[in-house]
Amino acid sequence: MTTAVSASPNGRGWDCSLDGGTCLISLKGDWVGRTDGVDPKSPTQILATGARALSFDAGRLGHWDSALIAFLFNLRAAAKNKGVGFDEAGLPAPARHLLGLMATAPAAGSAPPAAVPAAPLLDRLGTWTLERGAELGQGSALIGSLVLRGGLSLRGKAAMRSGDLVEAMFDAGAAALPIVTVVNVLVGGILAFIGATELRTLGAGIYVANLVAIGMVREMAALMTAIIMAGRTGGAYAATIAAMRGGEEIDAVRVFGIPVFDYLVLPKILALTIMMPVLYLYGCAVGMLGGLVVGSATLGISPLSFFIQARGALSDTQLFFGLSKSLAFGALIAIFGCQFGLRAGRGAADVGKAATSAVVAAIVGVIALDALFDVCADILRI
Repeated sequence: MTTAVSASPNGRGWDCSLDGGTCLISLKGDWVGRTDGVDPKSPTQILATGARALSFDAGRLGHWDSALIAFLFNLRAAAKNKGVGFDEAGLPAPARHLLGLMATAPAAGSAPPAAVPAAPLLDRLGTWTLERGAELGQGSALIGSLVLRGGLSLRGKAAMRSGDLVEAMFDAGAAALPIVTVVNVLVGGILAFIGATELRTLGAGIYVANLVAIGMVREMAALMTAIIMAGRTGGAYAATIAAMRGGEEIDAVRVFGIPVFDYLVLPKILALTIMMPVLYLYGCAVGMLGGLVVGSATLGISPLSFFIQARGALSDTQLFFGLSKSLAFGALIAIFGCQFGLRAGRGAADVGKAATSAVVAAIVGVIALDALFDVCADILRI
């Protein structure tokens, strides 16, 4: 009879007694992972006895956790590789059950699983087309619901709480003023710097006011504010709705018979659509203020001269054009944010994916829509 022993300072260990080719492993002590971890050498020591079969005795086993399961799993895998029998009958029933749930490690030298062949190009193209078509259909349904339910909300017949709308308007309006201020002031200053560099050489520095005023009112205030709100508010809408979807809060709203669109989506879309023109006008004002600061510092233009020149360069048509842009941008950003949130998965990682997709889609959509507005303005001679 051959005996091998392994033990830790806290008494945890095993005794291996070899008799007639069968090794009886007597487990003893507490097998708790946070105390000693798992000894990777134990399977090698046990199989070095030359046993043809392994059996167990758990009579002296104390408390145990995953440390024991890891030891048994490694020992079972090593025994299978050497063709040694593994008898689990002497182990506690919970340990046998856990081992049964764990897949046996592949034998040494076994062939890896065959790689799944990639789908043909046409199949992948068809799948992508169907997915994009489904997204387009969802977006169209969302826009249709907005048209129908938005009209009812104006008559006070939608199941939308006024408090939710006011809260969403504050978040999309007053709470966004600091970042809108910083970005538009800097953009106005950049336009003034560009104009000052060129117009100074022509002796027409006063026309910096025209450049800043027209650039902010027609283009930059609406575009930059929309990009800011796409990253700040559109992403927040997608993340909020995706988190509610993952937490089954949206399912609970449906169970109570509350219209999800009216309760969750409509306040967000209306709030951002209403507040974007306000933020646009504010962005125009602070952008021209930034241009004034740069114009005064670089060209010595007085504030009165700057604003008289800027007012003369602007028209009501240009201001209406910018307001129309901001209104469309706000609706587009809110629709994208809500759509990506509603179709997100239910995992934690899907929240981040939904927010990222919403921000990217909203920014690209805003720039594309801005280009479309400019093409229309050129055709209409605005």
